[in-house]
Amino acid sequence: MDRRHFLTYVGSSTAALVAASSGIAALTENTMAANHLMNGKPSGKGKPLTVSFKPIQRTWENDLVLPKGYHYNIIASYGDVINSKGEKFGDSVDLTVYFPIDSLKGGNNSEEGLIWVNHEFPEPANYMKLLGLDPANFKKENLANYPHLLKMEKEAVGGSVIHVKKEKGEWKLVQDDTYNRRVDGTTPIELTGPARGSKAVNGAVKVEGTLGNCSGGRTLWNTVLSCEENTEYGHDYGWPNFNDTHYGWVVEVDPFDPKRPVRKHTALGRFAHENAAMGLTNDGRVVVYMGDDKGDECFYKFISEKKFNPVNREANFDLLEKGTLYVADLSKQKWIALDHESNPTLKAQFADQAEVLTNARAAARAVGGTKLDRPEDVEIHPLDGSVFLSLTNNSGHGNFHGQIIRFVPPDGDHGSDSFTFEVFVAGGQKSGITCPDNLHFDSKGNLWVVEDFSATEDNVYADYKNCGVFLVPTDGKNYGKPQQFASGPKGSECTGPWLTPDERTLFLDIQHPETWNPYPGQSFGRSALVAIQGGKFK
Repeated sequence: MDRRHFLTYVGSSTAALVAASSGIAALTENTMAANHLMNGKPSGKGKPLTVSFKPIQRTWENDLVLPKGYHYNIIASYGDVINSKGEKFGDSVDLTVYFPIDSLKGGNNSEEGLIWVNHEFPEPANYMKLLGLDPANFKKENLANYPHLLKMEKEAVGGSVIHVKKEKGEWKLVQDDTYNRRVDGTTPIELTGPARGSKAVNGAVKVEGTLGNCSGGRTLWNTVLSCEENTEYGHDYGWPNFNDTHYGWVVEVDPFDPKRPVRKHTALGRFAHENAAMGLTNDGRVVVYMGDDKGDECFYKFISEKKFNPVNREANFDLLEKGTLYVADLSKQKWIALDHESNPTLKAQFADQAEVLTNARAAARAVGGTKLDRPEDVEIHPLDGSVFLSLTNNSGHGNFHGQIIRFVPPDGDHGSDSFTFEVFVAGGQKSGITCPDNLHFDSKGNLWVVEDFSATEDNVYADYKNCGVFLVPTDGKNYGKPQQFASGPKGSECTGPWLTPDERTLFLDIQHPETWNPYPGQSFGRSALVAIQGGKFK
């Protein structure tokens, strides 16, 4: 694999960050030579994006299976103590974002940094085993009578900031570090934007905790955006006094400053956020693309009112508080503003902008947003600025295997109100990939894709066996041909792929394995963050 530094948001300088995020207008001479975008389409004649490993085959093996020459080590698992306060690494790992330890100085350290890891949901049945409770006799309506179980559930979700370092060839958690901390289901979190203090959120300016943290993204000012996917989780688990309007938002956390308040940005809308991919418009405003992970839901983008300041980090911390949320209409290839003031349809159906944002799904439908098949992860191509969206599946439409859609903004301007689009990869037997979920780009523009499905010996996914990780070239002779890099343990999803700036380590999360990496003294497996090295990563 090419050893060039990432052109995405892990560049070695602010200038690199801006170039990676601005679309075609910011492409360098070397990037243009790759011919990734010719009149809106890949030329197929660019620098070959060759597969840097021998692809593996589908397997039921109960381990993280990698190509020959690659190996992994576990950095942190559910229940591991991460600091002197006794806080523990959470459960159900999902998003991983690596921040070089020298990020705030424009650095690019690939052997020491901070990692944010999302913890999507609790695993109550496992915690009952640890507490000696019988799941058969437990009713979630009585959860308040089990304070220890409720505490474990709330502490299992949210996210972790951990300091990691490569020592003697292996990545390790730096124990008792001042950076190590938890944001969980009990953390006080401020609301920002139009819905703050509004009737739509029952007057709340501060809410309790975060949960349903699926994927997310990294901002241009080195914070993390953690996305709350399922607002109903609290009801599903029986959490007392749960108010679902306080969840389903995009959460911003500064991994470098534990004193900075954690915030939920209501201007980005409330729905089942999968992730948040950040770039810049041609005039320097921030754009955030977002999927809504549910069948027959929509694709969104947010554009900030203010412009990004590349030389003053502090000036950017309010960028996500004011701006415009848009929904995609694929039939017209247009972005429709979800703006109460300017849209008569929204004025007729919603009291104010706070209500529009809190009920973004209903607002999107009202103005003609296109219903899609579980729009999950979305990422911006680091070379040509096109936008890739994974549609995982929708069994109600007979779409069991999903696809990846590529959107092209005109002139590479993410601020445009129009776009064109095409199917990049269709899931199924021909491509060999199914149910695409998280996406991640390397510096060559290869797309790394993980899967989200549950296979049994006799269901529609039987031939696909365990969930996998794939590399898909976006130009050259292997354009659009998935090549399998990894296979997860039984019952697991591989989630949150993220490469270090030197691309010698791929961080990956192993979520909800059945028995792999067992909890000490127990039979159930533990979710874990791993580091993959070797092969062409050397």
